[in-house]
This record gives sequence, C-alpha cells and structure tokens, in this order.
Amino acid sequence: MITTANLGFPRMGRDRELKWALERYWRDEIDAAALAEVARELRARQWRLQAERHIACIPSGDFSLYDHVLDTAVTVGAVPPRFGPAFDVSVTATAALAQYFTMARGGTDVAALELTKWFDTNYHYLVPELAPDQQFNYASPVSRAQFTEARALGISTRPVVLGPITFLRLAKRTDGGPTIELLSALLPAYEAWLSDLVRAGATALQLDEPALVLDLTDAERSGFADAYARIRHAVAGAELTVTTCFGALDENLDVATALPVDVLHVDLVRAPQQLAAVLDALPDSMALSLGVVDGRNVWRSDLATIAQRVVVAIDRLGSHRVQVAPSCSLLHLPFDAAREDGDDAEVISWLAFAVQRLDEVALLARALDEDEAALHELAAGSAAFEARVASPRVHRPDVRARVAAITAADAARLTPYAQRAVQQRTRFALPLLPTTTIGSFPQTEGVRRLRAAHRKGDIDHDAYEAGLEAETEACVRRQEALGLDVLVHGEFERTDMVEYFGEQLDGFATTSHGWVQSYGSRCVKPPVLYGDVARPRPMTLRWTAFATQLTTRPMKGMLTGPVTILQWSFVRDDQPASETARQLALALRDEVTDLEAAGVGVIQIDEPALREGLPLRRAHWDEYLEWATEAFRLAASGVRDDTQIHTHMCYAEFGAVMDAIIALDTDVISMEASRSGMELLDELRNAGYPNEVGPGVWDIHSPRVPGATEIDALLSAAVRAIDPERLWVNPDCGLKTRRWPEVEASLTEMVAAAHRARAALGDR
Repeated sequence: MITTANLGFPRMGRDRELKWALERYWRDEIDAAALAEVARELRARQWRLQAERHIACIPSGDFSLYDHVLDTAVTVGAVPPRFGPAFDVSVTATAALAQYFTMARGGTDVAALELTKWFDTNYHYLVPELAPDQQFNYASPVSRAQFTEARALGISTRPVVLGPITFLRLAKRTDGGPTIELLSALLPAYEAWLSDLVRAGATALQLDEPALVLDLTDAERSGFADAYARIRHAVAGAELTVTTCFGALDENLDVATALPVDVLHVDLVRAPQQLAAVLDALPDSMALSLGVVDGRNVWRSDLATIAQRVVVAIDRLGSHRVQVAPSCSLLHLPFDAAREDGDDAEVISWLAFAVQRLDEVALLARALDEDEAALHELAAGSAAFEARVASPRVHRPDVRARVAAITAADAARLTPYAQRAVQQRTRFALPLLPTTTIGSFPQTEGVRRLRAAHRKGDIDHDAYEAGLEAETEACVRRQEALGLDVLVHGEFERTDMVEYFGEQLDGFATTSHGWVQSYGSRCVKPPVLYGDVARPRPMTLRWTAFATQLTTRPMKGMLTGPVTILQWSFVRDDQPASETARQLALALRDEVTDLEAAGVGVIQIDEPALREGLPLRRAHWDEYLEWATEAFRLAASGVRDDTQIHTHMCYAEFGAVMDAIIALDTDVISMEASRSGMELLDELRNAGYPNEVGPGVWDIHSPRVPGATEIDALLSAAVRAIDPERLWVNPDCGLKTRRWPEVEASLTEMVAAAHRARAALGDR
C-alpha cells in the first residue's frame, strides 16, 4: 500500500483548548504545570487521531505554544541579549516560559521580536533576530521531549524541524547583512539537535524548507548543499524528508533533487504543473511525497482527478517510492468540518477541514491499492466537487456584467493628492500630527456576553442594538476624553474584520467552528467565499452614522479592503483571484459612496493583506500588484476630493511593494512600525512616498504600556524622516484584543507625545 503522510496539524485543538489555556496562564490563573498538561493532552489526542486514520508518517514537533519559528530560534540558542541568556535544560519550566513569552509578546521594559507573515499566508511568525557574530548552540530539547512523549503512547512519529536555510531566510541580522553568512555558525546546533532526536529513537526526520520555492541567492543555493551534506552525516541511517510548499521548485529543482535526502515533498496543489519536471529530475535514490490535498483551502478534493495524477508518479517510480500527503502543514485549516451545524447544508457538504484532509489522504491510498469500497468513496467525493462547481448559487450574471463594464476612470480619484489635501485640510481643520486609532477598541467581556445572549435568544434584536449603542457611545466619550483628533466607533458589532463582511455579502457563507490560528493565541474564523459577490444592503452605515452624530470631531467609517477580504477568506478556486477581487471592490465601492452620502468624511479601507498576497516569485509580482491596486482604487475612488480615504497595513515587509502602495493613491496610510523601529520610514522616504502616513508608535500586540521616552523616540524618528505636515500619530494596529486600562494608559501616552512633538515643531 502507498505510504500516507501528514506534515503538521492545527495546534489550538478541537475547541481551541490551547488558546484558553494560554490566556489563562498569561493572566496568572493557571501555572506552568497546568499549561503543560493541557498541551500534553492536546498532542496525545491529535497523535491518536492521525494514527486512527491510518496516517503512516505522523509529525511530532509541529506543536508550539506560540510559534514554530520562535521555537526554532530558542532551540538553536538565538535569544537576543535583551531577553537574557538562552535557557537550557537546567532552567525551570517557569523561567523558560517567561523568557519564551517575553520574546513573543514583550515585557515591561523589553520589546518583543518583530512579527510578520509566514510566506503568503495569514499566519504570523516571530522574526529571529541575529547578531553579525551570532553564537548558536543546541539549547532546548523540546522536540525530543515531544517525540518521546508520542513514543510512550505507542505512536512512532516523524519529528518536524524548520530547515536551516529557511530559518536563516526568515531571520534578520541586526546589522542588515545577509543571514546566510551565519550558516556555518548555525550548523553545529542543527547537527546536535537532529542527532539528539536520532539518539532518542527517531528513525525518520522531516526538515521543512519552503525557501526552496523562493528566488534564492547563489549563496543560499550552495548553502543547501553544504548544510545537508553535514546533516546527512550527523543522522546517518535515519530517513530524511525535505518538504517544500506554497509553490513550484522551478529553477531550484536541481538544488532540491541533489540533496542527500531520502524523500522530497512537493506541493501539487499550488503547483500541479511541476510534477513532470520533478519526476524527470528525481534521482533513483529518492522517493517522492506528493502534496495532493489542499492544506490551505477548505473545498473537498476532486479525488478521482488527484488519483490519476498520483498514478502517473507510481507508474514512473513504483508505489514504494511514492507518498501521498497534504500540500503543506494543516496548520492553516480549521479542525473538523463534521462539527459544522449551520443552516446551509449545501455549502457544508462542500467543505473539508484538517480531519477531512487526513481522511482524504487515507482514502486515496486505499483507492490506489484498488480497495473497492475506497473506489466508491472516491467517486462520491468527486461528485461533491462537481456539485459545487455546477451550483447555480455560484454564478450571477448581473455581477459579471458589472465587472465587465469597469473602466479605467472607475479606478482613479478625481484629482491628484496635492489638490485633494488642500480641500481636506480646510474641511477638517486638524492640528499638526493628528492623532487617531486604527479602528477597533476592546471587545470586553460585557460585549461578548451581549453577543452571546443575542445569539442564544436570551435578548431580542432591539435589546442587543441598545447594548451596542451604549458601548459605542461610551467608546466615543473615552476617545474625546483622551484627546484623539479623529475618532472611530469601536466596531463592537463586529466579531472579526473579515467575517463581519462575509456575513453580509452575497456569495459568502460563515462557519460555526472554522477557527484558524493567526498568531499566538489569536484565532480567526475566515468566511467561505464560494460564489459571485454582491452587496444586498449597507453593511456599516448604521453604526458609523450613529457614532457620527455623537460628536463634533471627525468620525472614520471603517471597512476591510477587497484584497484583504480575498486573502483572509477561504476563497473559491474556480476563477482567477483577480476576478473575485474586482467583485469585492465593487461591493465595497457601494458602501463607500453610501457612507459619503451620509456625511462621513473620513473612510478607512484596510488592506493589511496587500503585501501578504504578493507571489513568492518576483516574476509574478507585477501582474498581482496591477490587479490588487486596481481593486483598492475601484473601492475607494468614487468619492469627492474632500472625502479623505485612509488605509492601514501591518506586520509585513513593505519595501518590496512600495511602488504599489504609492499607486493606491490613498490620502493617508497607517502602518505598523514600532517593532521594526520605524524601519519602513526609510523605505517610504527612499521611494518618495508623496501622501500622508501614520507610522505606528505603539506595539499593540505586546501587553505593555509604552513609556513616554519610547514613543517620543519613535515619533522623533518619524518627524526626521517625513514632512510633519504629512504625519499622523497612531498605534500599530486595532485594539480589539487589548483591555481598556492598558488602552487608555497607552493612548494617553501617545496623545501626550503628539502634543510634545507639536510644541517642539512650533505647532505649525
């Protein structure tokens, strides 16, 4: 029988048990031992689940209390000096956890590691911070402990390790130099780590190297050969699997197939076209793991078609040299679609989450072994796939006709920014360095209780809306008291910045249990975008209009942009993403014009996912950026000159897309900047960014109140880099996950810093 494999599994648990345990630990409601017990129970349950589904290669070490890249940094001793010496086995669990979470979340006087997106996904990883003379050592045997934990349960696992080249590619040097130069210093730590796993009894190891689908430098290409020659020697006798995902190997195929490893995994969901080339290049000594079921999207697989693709590989290599697996780790999927109990049975029948992906892998293997029952199930699965594609709910002629009628003028503002800015300054009369926030305010326990009571039917719609009005008014009054210049309504009616719109747009469905980890304990529930998109009615107008009449200060209308809704949904796969983005843009354009007609003069259309959606290969950037920026402008451009359009972006490397950011032609852009020490300001200045910008001066993902000195330093750096006439003062991101005491304290510091900066500039 063909070998089945899994590359990784969701960490949070069926009911997000890890999330709740982490947050209780951070609130000092449980201790380290209790947190460890929850994690142990989760791992055991998930290993058994995979074994019961006949997965032969079950991963261990894919579990993390926060982030697997952070785990790797800790394991190889890459702990920046501000966090203290790298801990080892002699350190108590409590002390080790304290350092670990301080690296992830920051401390009272210690800034956290930078946070950014994992390749082109919505998962955030912590960026390893390496000195030019970085010393590495094997410092934390956590993955060995997880391997032996599984072994004690009678389950043999394949430990998962982030490969050394990808680790360095994801890291940053404090002097800005190339991280690949640190490879020779890093490899002894990897050799010690991997050989320790083999000594513990591991007979197979999985090294994840998604960097192989990127544009590599010559040094990185040669680094693969050097690194894996040493790794092979260190773990002689163990089966080595190198996994790639998120794209095609292309010109790196020769690098991958020359590695001294036993199994190469390729992604045939994102890059099915690469199979023929991989088969031609694969050496006789190497087996092939086929990533044939989607590890990132939720549609049931067309298993009959997939089986034909696998047969091509079997005919060339023999079944003993072929494995079937998901395309990537199942980290990016919800847990189990069988738990979905909503009213939309048709859409639910189209879905497959992580558990179903395991079932699909096992079913493929049985069908390829000519199991009659499996062959029948295979046909049924393909019928479900075909039913979705053919469903009349998927296609709307009116939406397609509207997209076809788009003209270049629809995606352009009436006049250039410089002319618009004059009218906007006259209309709003804001001070120098105006202060604002990104949109959301704390979703308190009271808000959650109100929402739960409404969902359960304990209160009626009128009582629910009255409660939301009270929360909104209280939020507006707090902002006025804090002295903010441009206010927001707080978004208390919204569960999530994307799901909220998915609940109201035609062409979307929402799930009840479709939670996915975004970072740390933060989970999101992406909506399911299955068909043509239209807006049946206004979505945000009611709450923005209500808040506007509460104050004389400008009130921002808050929308999520078309590219971000696209990227952060489980999106349809039967048409180009560009077509779906245009449909979303037109729906949002209607919302923007409704807000303007109601007197809302400041409208923010958030696009944090613009950079995230950038193709991994440079050759494909221009095409993506052309339609992505057009989609934003379609949404934003149907307004008067004196209506001020804002956007927001965060937690990504923006230098690569600076020309596209300029092309958005938004009046004001707010961007994450505090964790990176205002690094983006040089990029903005060097690119000649002409419009207004609000670089974040408060890292809201760290549970600490920034001090006056810290904010003053960041704001001073901003003033030196950007004309103060074009500068805004704001946090890095929305405040939904924070608590009111820290929010009020931090915003007080932020507003005071803005006043000090104005005074220093002469309040011009």
